[in-house]
Amino acid sequence: MFAKLCQTEAMSMLARRASPTANLLSLYTRSISKSSEVNNSDYMTIRATDDQHHQKVNRSYDSKQQIRLKKVSRTLSTLNSSVPEAAAHTAVPKSESREFMAVFPDVVRDLTAYASKYDKSLATKWFVRALQYNVPQGKKNRGLACVLAYRMLAKTEDITPENIRKAQYLGWCIEMLHSMYLIADDIMDGSSTRRGQPCWHTLDDVKMVAINDGIMIDASICYLLRKQFRTEPYYTRLVEEFNEMKFITSLGQSMDLLSARMDVSQYTMDVYKSIVFHKTSYYTFYLPVALAMHMTGYTDPEMFRQAKTILLEIGQFYQAQDDFLDCFGDPAVIGKVGTDIAEGKCSWLAVVAMQRATEEQKEIMKQCYGSHDPENVARVKKLYEQLGLPTTYATYEEESYNMIKTHIQQISRGLPHELFFKIMEKIYRREA
Repeated sequence: MFAKLCQTEAMSMLARRASPTANLLSLYTRSISKSSEVNNSDYMTIRATDDQHHQKVNRSYDSKQQIRLKKVSRTLSTLNSSVPEAAAHTAVPKSESREFMAVFPDVVRDLTAYASKYDKSLATKWFVRALQYNVPQGKKNRGLACVLAYRMLAKTEDITPENIRKAQYLGWCIEMLHSMYLIADDIMDGSSTRRGQPCWHTLDDVKMVAINDGIMIDASICYLLRKQFRTEPYYTRLVEEFNEMKFITSLGQSMDLLSARMDVSQYTMDVYKSIVFHKTSYYTFYLPVALAMHMTGYTDPEMFRQAKTILLEIGQFYQAQDDFLDCFGDPAVIGKVGTDIAEGKCSWLAVVAMQRATEEQKEIMKQCYGSHDPENVARVKKLYEQLGLPTTYATYEEESYNMIKTHIQQISRGLPHELFFKIMEKIYRREA
């Protein structure tokens, strides 16, 4: 019944829209189960609409109307003026971000002291350099989300400076985990820039030493957890949560890499969602909230299930954004040069393009997708524009945002809706 109500809501929203762009999107279908895990979590599926309609759109596409990179953000922000602009990037006050950053030197000191127990020479200094270069950069959304979740889930009397500091340490543990995966991901993808600076492995005196640096950063998480939480009743659950997230995320990374060996014609939305759930959604959105729930005394499995269902769905939304920005975002803003096309990644854009392409256009994808030749990459980008994917994505983002908000409002069992709304506000219509 719940799934049917959600589907009805989706149909209603699409029916209210009169623009041709909206008609290019199919209905979103939702499927929720009380025992949901990855395969039956609440998620959205976008299906290709009538092939004849797509071909008509392609034939009528005027190259003078192609959406240029500089106009993409304008498309995203003005697609539907009747929808209020989200309070993007305001979920966490600047003061909270400053306080979070102020803890990082303490994290480095703790880890320096720990490493110095075994080595007081070059290796420890190198480790500190790797930490400082890789961990505190970027937006730190995952770590800040953990602190935000703690503040919103904890009882007022429990929100003490000591407990906030513990939540901040947890947040930095997540950021360290994230940095480890970024180091590995950049090596495997052959990336050159990350967070507005050269990738760690590209530095002349680093190279493949970066692999060991990632391992050290990951291993040091266990020490921080033990130092800060070993006397807490929830300590074991924190360790188990991190261990599970590491395996799930590594599994997703494997799916992502192996999918690049597939023919682009084999890319489906089901394959894409499975990669996203494992590689991104769990540790980016579920882990920060789950850790805060453990810290604030939540033990009801149903509460964790409901949180997971929402947060995995938000992760799907986030990754579609990431895929779009990889192709159409400004490298100066997002801090890296996109590589999804050259690496042949199973991305949201590639899947939707194959759903709506003509046979001739599919041949272009087969010939050019996964090629490092700049001309082939440019041909794929041009095809995306000819298929109207920037406009389709903007509509997808808006409709997905509205549907996730509806789902959040239907959460029961005591989880504060405002927490999930704030997470959504942070990423809605982001440009990086």
